[in-house]
Amino acid sequence: MKKRLKNLILGSVISMTFYSIAHSAEYEWTMQSSDQPGIFMYQMEEAFSSWVKDMSQGRIEITVTPTNSVVPYSEVLDAVGANILQGQFDDPSYFTGKDAAFGFIGNSVGAWSRPSEALKYIYYGGGLEVAQKLYDQYNVHLIGFVMTGVESFVSSKKLNGVDDLKGLKLRAPEGMVQKVFAAAGAAPVNLPGSEVYTALEKGVIEAADFSLFSVNQAQGMHDIGNHPVFPGFHSAPTLAVTLNKDIWDDLPDDLKAVLETAVRRLAMDVMFQYEMQDIAAVAKAKSEGVDVTDWSAEERAKFRAIAIKQWDGITSKSPLAKEYADKLSVFLESQGLVAK
Repeated sequence: MKKRLKNLILGSVISMTFYSIAHSAEYEWTMQSSDQPGIFMYQMEEAFSSWVKDMSQGRIEITVTPTNSVVPYSEVLDAVGANILQGQFDDPSYFTGKDAAFGFIGNSVGAWSRPSEALKYIYYGGGLEVAQKLYDQYNVHLIGFVMTGVESFVSSKKLNGVDDLKGLKLRAPEGMVQKVFAAAGAAPVNLPGSEVYTALEKGVIEAADFSLFSVNQAQGMHDIGNHPVFPGFHSAPTLAVTLNKDIWDDLPDDLKAVLETAVRRLAMDVMFQYEMQDIAAVAKAKSEGVDVTDWSAEERAKFRAIAIKQWDGITSKSPLAKEYADKLSVFLESQGLVAK
């Protein structure tokens, strides 16, 4: 009896050991986000981790960590290339100092009125392939891109089109965004996000490039900037999802497909959920008397044409930025999104 019990216990231990081995992950990675826990995008990145685990049947385990948790946000690209981090969810613009193409890919100012336009270019217009050439130089594989939404435009003045931008005092980040607005005749100034509300309230500025409509609404921007333009026409940040290239190259094809599929789902979920949040916020704003303006396709095309002329300042600094912009220009023309 004792011998039988001993054999049963031994058999159970062996079975549990084999079960543990069979169900342990083959790949365990840490991917650092550019966001903090609790932020919508961070929650979506955690969902991505869960999807990958489920679709890979537990073969891949991804731990998502907040910005600056392992390395400073500006060092994430090098950390992924060196396998200190295995991957990242990050804005390419953070690495503009390495190559101007990162900034242009991170935000092709003036190009988009809707996230779907950007995703079509990225996945079907050649954008992803050019961007991969850039990431290859840092031993990083670009699994795919996510668009975090086209930012709305806050304004205390009624704006019906490009001509109304002339002389407009507005807040815009330094660099490409300011240059494009200046070329359109506006008077851009650089202000931190924390000062935008007060500056609008005091009349220091009349408008602002700030964030998505739903974010602007939640922060009370439309209480004073009650003539917003929605959908936006100027800024659409990009999020890159990457993996160390050595790890990627060694992965079996089925797991590569899992990751690519999960990134596409992430892109779709983020786009649709942000759109739903914005639509709900627009309805609420209108019910409160906010005058929401939607520019015509013709006015958007005019602004885009102005922006395209400013792209040369970036593309002249980087062959890959120029290649990305050239393909983008061809795509915009093919979709009837630029003024002729």
